[in-house]
Amino acid sequence: MTTVAVAGRRSNPASRFLRIAFFAVVAIVIYQLVLFIALQQTWLVGTSALPADQAFPVAVQQTINALSIGAIYALIALGYTMVYGIIELINFAHGDVFMVGAFLSMFVTLGIFGQTVGVSVTDIPFLILLLASALIIVMPLTGLLNVTIERIFYRPFRGGSRLAPLITAVGVSFILQNLALVFVGSGDRGAPQVFPLEWQIKFGEAKISVLSIFIFALAVSLMVALNLFVNKTRLGRAMRATAQDQQAASLMGVDLNQTIALTFLLGGALAGAAGVVWGLRFGYVRQDLGFNAGLKSFTSAVLGGIGNINGAALGGFFIGFTENLASALGFSRWSEFLVFLILTFVLIFRPTGILGQQLGDRA
Repeated sequence: MTTVAVAGRRSNPASRFLRIAFFAVVAIVIYQLVLFIALQQTWLVGTSALPADQAFPVAVQQTINALSIGAIYALIALGYTMVYGIIELINFAHGDVFMVGAFLSMFVTLGIFGQTVGVSVTDIPFLILLLASALIIVMPLTGLLNVTIERIFYRPFRGGSRLAPLITAVGVSFILQNLALVFVGSGDRGAPQVFPLEWQIKFGEAKISVLSIFIFALAVSLMVALNLFVNKTRLGRAMRATAQDQQAASLMGVDLNQTIALTFLLGGALAGAAGVVWGLRFGYVRQDLGFNAGLKSFTSAVLGGIGNINGAALGGFFIGFTENLASALGFSRWSEFLVFLILTFVLIFRPTGILGQQLGDRA
């Protein structure tokens, strides 16, 4: 975690935020420029090549799409990286916790608020109430689900072989998938897209989806809140101490069980938030949704530096932009190949990931 790997020198939080924001803006501008140029190249996109006046609005719209998709991957990736940073466990069931969050969000909008698939909500106060209620209901439930998984399936193996909890995590993933299969069946299930897709902001000739802006803003807000919690609170200090040395943290009075449970709670809550916005963005959920999304999010965590909060967020956005670039140029079938090819090269030259740090093995 950031953190979890940060000891010693501390930078001013405000200056660090400004530095990250600056590099993020530069990266987005470069991506948009690359996409703008690529869309005009006949040798690359064939007959789909666009003139400059049409390529620019497409590049702007695709950049916003990439930000929203990357934000979803980043939210899920945070759960992977936090758990690994604390107990060095790859929680393969985390993607399925996200899937459960997507279904719970669908049940909230359909069952509690009586919305129907294909009908959006244009009444702004009611829309705010609906979205807030979905987040307030789903995030605690997925957080508690994650805590329950840790308590029943992972805690008995703590301190033993690392292989046992890893295999157990795979088993829990299959359990959640099959429970979803029993209760909701297979195939796509329509999720109400209550956020009006026709709400768009004009930027020159481009039309920017308000939904994409909302998803990005929500994800960034949750990431900032998580960073503040980890770095500024007593429980956050306990998490960082546990990540560095469990035995020393225990001797200093840190409740390891409480700290680890809190980590699973936060990771599950963030996965639940990702599940809520997934339905809004794509309009469907399915019982095996967690496999692909979880795999890409785990890849995001590894790419950014597993165990590092900022690295997981960076990796999520990187994969979102990579997938979007391939799709925008008509190579959507090759997007996953490109993602894992880049991951392979990053790990060859920097095995700890982009922001990862090489740490000694724990005793």
